[in-house]
Amino acid sequence: MSERDPAVDRDRREGLLALAAAMRPELHRYCARLMGSVIDGEDVVQDTFARAFVALDELREVPQLRPWLFRIAHNRALDLLRSRAIRAAEPIEAAFEIADDTKADPVETLMRRQAVQTAVSRFAELPVLQRSVVILRDVLDEPLAEVAALLGITVDAVKGHLARGRARLREIDATAPALPGARIASAAVVRYATLFNQRDWDGLRALLADDVRLHQSMHQPRSGAADVGMFFTVYAKSDRVWLTPAWLDGREVIAVFEDPDAPTPDYFMWFEWREGRITFIRDYRHVRYVADNAELVLARDAGSFGRGP
Repeated sequence: MSERDPAVDRDRREGLLALAAAMRPELHRYCARLMGSVIDGEDVVQDTFARAFVALDELREVPQLRPWLFRIAHNRALDLLRSRAIRAAEPIEAAFEIADDTKADPVETLMRRQAVQTAVSRFAELPVLQRSVVILRDVLDEPLAEVAALLGITVDAVKGHLARGRARLREIDATAPALPGARIASAAVVRYATLFNQRDWDGLRALLADDVRLHQSMHQPRSGAADVGMFFTVYAKSDRVWLTPAWLDGREVIAVFEDPDAPTPDYFMWFEWREGRITFIRDYRHVRYVADNAELVLARDAGSFGRGP
């Protein structure tokens, strides 16, 4: 076996890093809808790039990175869905008539717009193959042939799944209840947001458990109260960042406004607690695209925080 060229290895990694930055939002749009959650979708994106870096060391030739990364993300999402026992199998039936890729069909355009506007969580009600086809075709605008290649099925099968998926998504949108309304924030989250907005960094550090962990996408994890406590020094540099309790995917989170007067938050973070102490922080500051598709609702008592220092 010939020795590997270090320069080639370096170029591979640099190429993947550059593509990662450009592709992350697009991959997340796919994974979030496939998983039915923007939070779970970002976990898949993170895992995709971790696995890609490991696999890259074993490859003798540089693959076409975009389809390669999508395939890794797709397979990882399917693994997670299977493990939750929510994958629904469906037979491949005869293809419905689907407009050709090259034609600017108004109906086709309308159906794609409807898919983009559909709440992320509602995609989880489609069988997985229908879900994948609709996302790739209508949300990401992938050509039929490339969808078929990624999923390992024929173009006719893609057309069939696309027609059934679109019809089912219209039914879901027509009958789905409104997204959950505002809920009251927990005392723990209210306390965290209040201390933050008061810039009481020592008070926040006192809330950290000794074994607390911090995860920020594209950054090394931190662990332990002393190390995670350094997290607040970044926010201490700005007196305009403002926190408001919120809810997302049935999970209590904190909305982060970098401009207190902005109508929508820039990103969010969420926590795990044990006996009133924080054991885990997930901060999405460096992957703000996650909030783009988030069905985030400010807590019912969020008005009492009166945004702005």
